[in-house]
Amino acid sequence: MPNATSAHFPFDNSYARLPDRFFTRQPPSPVTAPGLVAVNRALADRLGLTLPTDEAETARIFAGNTLPAGAAPLAQVYAGHQFGGWSPQLGDGRAVLLGEVVAPDGARFDIQLKGAGPTPYSRRGDGRAWLGPVLREYIVSEAMAALNIPTTRALAAVTTGDIVQRDGFLPGAVFTRVAASHIRVGTFQYFAARKDIEALQALSDHCIARHFPQAQGPADLLDAVIGAQARLIAQWMGVGFVHGVMNTDNMTISGETIDYGPCAFLDAYHPDTVFSSIDQFGRYAYANQPQIAVWNLAQLATALLTLIPDREAGIEMFTAAVNGFAARFDAEWHGVLRAKLGLGTAQPDDPALAFDLLARMADNGADFTRSFRALSGADPRQARDEFIDPTAFDAWFATWQDRLAQEGAGDAARRARMQAVNPARIARNHRVEQVIEAAVAGDLAPFETLMAALAHPFDEDPAHAAYADPPLDGEHVTRTFCGT
Repeated sequence: MPNATSAHFPFDNSYARLPDRFFTRQPPSPVTAPGLVAVNRALADRLGLTLPTDEAETARIFAGNTLPAGAAPLAQVYAGHQFGGWSPQLGDGRAVLLGEVVAPDGARFDIQLKGAGPTPYSRRGDGRAWLGPVLREYIVSEAMAALNIPTTRALAAVTTGDIVQRDGFLPGAVFTRVAASHIRVGTFQYFAARKDIEALQALSDHCIARHFPQAQGPADLLDAVIGAQARLIAQWMGVGFVHGVMNTDNMTISGETIDYGPCAFLDAYHPDTVFSSIDQFGRYAYANQPQIAVWNLAQLATALLTLIPDREAGIEMFTAAVNGFAARFDAEWHGVLRAKLGLGTAQPDDPALAFDLLARMADNGADFTRSFRALSGADPRQARDEFIDPTAFDAWFATWQDRLAQEGAGDAARRARMQAVNPARIARNHRVEQVIEAAVAGDLAPFETLMAALAHPFDEDPAHAAYADPPLDGEHVTRTFCGT
């Protein structure tokens, strides 16, 4: 496979220096006719990449037809619990990690091609992706980044000139994902299930050095991951995000959001909302996400327990750590809710005030994003327009006003605080689906417009005001699908 001649990626491939049983070395499979859909040049600059000036050469790199010098392509192996069922071997079934780059500030990032062809972990799949899931991940991951939520990032999207067969024949595409790493809870589970202590120790040491250098061993590593996930899930909840497939192979050690498959954002608020077409029993519903995080972290603790010499002491220590997630999440979640309500100080009754509002929203079909954004405005009473019964809002509003009076800050300060955390625009499900439909028909203009609308979600922007609107009748997206 030829190397790119005018590109420079500052590779330093530490994961590729781990033992061979961590991965399979292989290049991406070439595609017929790469075509550049989008490239995130601001992110490329952040990573210290030099991309070709020629668009066709750039497309060849991000399709996998040409490798940047220094790449060490490989497919990672891992295991996982999927909807609670154990899968002893999963792995990158349609992705190839090109390598790791070290950015100008010293931060390390993976660069991975998704849809890059079959690997030994494909489980009879074709290893390819189609344009819809590629655009969905590009849109939502960048929307999450703009919302200041830890996430993998979108570096590029290309079409392949090939057709993939799913429910019909669809245009193929490749997505370039950037991550602090692609190490998952399931990576630890893979080696623990095989009682491979040497590999577990190497993986633990690698994660500590890469993500949590202050950690002194497995117990500290577990504690750090628990803290990162408590913060992350609270931030998800704060923007109405539903991941949709919180399997242990989709939970990162770094604390970044990963794998935007059947994900979606709430329109009308309800805690039991489920979007994923394969989540038949609501395991990964909006309100269940903290409990699922605990379940997943318990699996990580079980894997790490193998590294503790005194098993009984380890069980006691790790059980306490995992059980401590609830208090850590509550602290993070209550902080998110205080900020959304413009409260700069903490009072004991603040969580009850927030939960009372959420309950009234659920009973009255109130739009999650629009309600909180309206509360952030010069006339917060406009939020009552989101409620089927506006008097339900009025009863709560008086209590909130009394609480704000205790803050002692002016109204301008309140608005500034609230508008910094309550977005005007999110990647609404119906908008994403409209973009995908247009792109499959050959029109990328809606994609480009939506990306512009989501780039600065906290700013008032009359040019993109329509993207704050909820779906009309007939536009609601109630089921989302995995990209495989």
